[in-house]
Amino acid sequence: MTHITGFFHGGITVKDMESSLKFYRDGLQLEVEFDVINSADYLRTVVALPSSEIRIVYLRIPNSGFVELLEYRGLERHSASARPCDFGGGHLCLYVDDVDAILSRMQSLGYSARSDSAVDIVAGPNIGAKVVYLIDPDGYFIELFQKPVKR
Repeated sequence: MTHITGFFHGGITVKDMESSLKFYRDGLQLEVEFDVINSADYLRTVVALPSSEIRIVYLRIPNSGFVELLEYRGLERHSASARPCDFGGGHLCLYVDDVDAILSRMQSLGYSARSDSAVDIVAGPNIGAKVVYLIDPDGYFIELFQKPVKR
């Protein structure tokens, strides 16, 4: 029997890589692992699209895998933005040590969130945690999750 053996990366398609890097690298301070232009035939086969090339940037998530940013080039593209409740939408959740400080930094850089501030979780299995949904330059949601303080 085969099993899932781990997590490698979550991919996010972006409109403009430089704009997205300002959010993920400069704002969230994720370290760039690599930044390449890939025009290999296997990628066109995997995604079943005739793109001439894809700029791919891997950003390291500490103690985990990567966020993979993909900027497709050479074909018509459309926005897939949605509200958190709309099917087909998604989000990426990152553990953080100080959600308020990161939210403040991101807001000072001009980014917004779904709520005005981080929200205290007051019920359920994550009681005592704090959370906020940031909005990246393309409308994709990045959840920042601060674990509850153990007492």
